[in-house]
Amino acid sequence: MPGHVHEAMTTLILTIGPEHTLRQAAQLMSARRVGAAVVLDPDTSGLGILTERDILNSLGSGQDPDEERAHAHTTTDVVFATRTWTLDAAAEAMTRGGFRHLIVLDEREPVGVLSVRDIVRNWSDSNIPVAPDAPGTVTV
Repeated sequence: MPGHVHEAMTTLILTIGPEHTLRQAAQLMSARRVGAAVVLDPDTSGLGILTERDILNSLGSGQDPDEERAHAHTTTDVVFATRTWTLDAAAEAMTRGGFRHLIVLDEREPVGVLSVRDIVRNWSDSNIPVAPDAPGTVTV
């Protein structure tokens, strides 16, 4: 299927610090309607990613979201994409790695985040985002 990462990625990146609590991270992710936050550690200049699944796993194991810090749940062994990757290559990397988000870098700087949803939206015929309570969706 045609398409490149730069055509589908989200360019508004939610960036948090390693000391954010999981509750703070979840609130920011919810407010921005994103499934992942880039975790930037200013002490190491390292980039990581915290996803909704990381938060869910912590809550599911009984951890306190007001005590748990992002750094303890951040994936630091991240696969990065570039703007020029094809969406096929991105989808293959996600499938092979078992993850749903890629941080997109340009000159070692994050310029976007690509999710599985972004790829599907780009590949769809309509290319129209579905509203959360649109017909055909279920709200619980």
